[in-house]
Amino acid sequence: MTQTGGLTFSKALRETFVAYAFDLVGLAAGFLVAYELGVFKIAPWAIALYPAVLGSKGVIEGILSGRLSTALHLGTVYPRFSKNTKSFYNLIESVVVLTLITSVAMSAISLVFGTLFWGITFADFPAILSVVVATMALGLALLAVTVKVAFVSFTKGLDPDIMVYPIMSAVASIFITLCYIVTLNLFLLNNAIGVWTVALLGGTHLLLAIYIFPKNLHEQEFIKTIRESLAALMIVALIVNVTGTLLRGISRYANSRIEFYTVYPALIGLVSDVGAVVGSTATTKLALGMIKPKLSSIKHHAVTILTAWLASIVMFIALAFVALFIHGIFTPTAFYNSLTVLLLTNVIAVTLIVVLSFAISIVSFQKSLDPGNFVIPIESAFAASITSVALLLALALLSFMSVI
Repeated sequence: MTQTGGLTFSKALRETFVAYAFDLVGLAAGFLVAYELGVFKIAPWAIALYPAVLGSKGVIEGILSGRLSTALHLGTVYPRFSKNTKSFYNLIESVVVLTLITSVAMSAISLVFGTLFWGITFADFPAILSVVVATMALGLALLAVTVKVAFVSFTKGLDPDIMVYPIMSAVASIFITLCYIVTLNLFLLNNAIGVWTVALLGGTHLLLAIYIFPKNLHEQEFIKTIRESLAALMIVALIVNVTGTLLRGISRYANSRIEFYTVYPALIGLVSDVGAVVGSTATTKLALGMIKPKLSSIKHHAVTILTAWLASIVMFIALAFVALFIHGIFTPTAFYNSLTVLLLTNVIAVTLIVVLSFAISIVSFQKSLDPGNFVIPIESAFAASITSVALLLALALLSFMSVI
């Protein structure tokens, strides 16, 4: 029977399906956006900034899950919270600091995009910075959950490269969406208590980062993680703000098609999951010497790619059905129209993300960089933009052809 990295095709497909199934739960994030469209319209930057917040959390989850998965395979991290290795604690502390840096970077770059495309001014920057930093501070609560999922999957004999990021990206999309909506409501409804609550959250995160950074200045692994991840984060900060601009374009075609708002976060999660599975498993194979660090090695990764893609197609079909059903607008015609859009989106987005993820894993390995700091963070950010472009193209093309 065909195998890849110790997994049979059928076992890899089963594990991938289980991991991707959590993206159905991710529909809750889209439902929250559709339900709270009113608060998103209060400020001109609120809807465009949403992909940046979603992407930022994906980046942080990508760094943590990618590094943990490979470290568990290599034995440099033990599957337990207490009495773990220094590498484990350095990783957790670096993620806390990186979360704050990412929040500030996203906010700063959003100001540039906002003045050019969103209709905002410099006067909006304090509000944007406050909301993003507070939202991401609340999102730190998922750190322990991600670590626990990695440990449990590893001890149960499952492959954390396949299981962790897909599961956590779905959970994170719901949680960070809820955090963003709560923060927006607190900050934008002109309630003094709400504004001070947002300020307290951001201030607490800042103080925590200030405490962590000085005591790790001489920790080589901590500094390496921060330095290498920052390079990826600067790329990511630019990409996810492009995604926000694309979302504004999608909204013009989607109009009242509420199902597309509902599936949007889940689509991004699924495409990102495909990239994460392909890139993370390639990273582990490179570290173990199972494949050579060259692009032509992608043919030796074909089984993993095929399982990841097949599972994503099934999940896209499920998303089309569930999104219509939960809004009570399911009809055969509506299902056909939505499915046509989503399958075309899948073909475009998954093709691009597979090639990109594998290429990043190879190039980072060739440059003697830690792929765990680059592969999932960059591909997850690109996944948001790629999915948005693919969805926008599908909507525009099929609208032009009068298919939808």
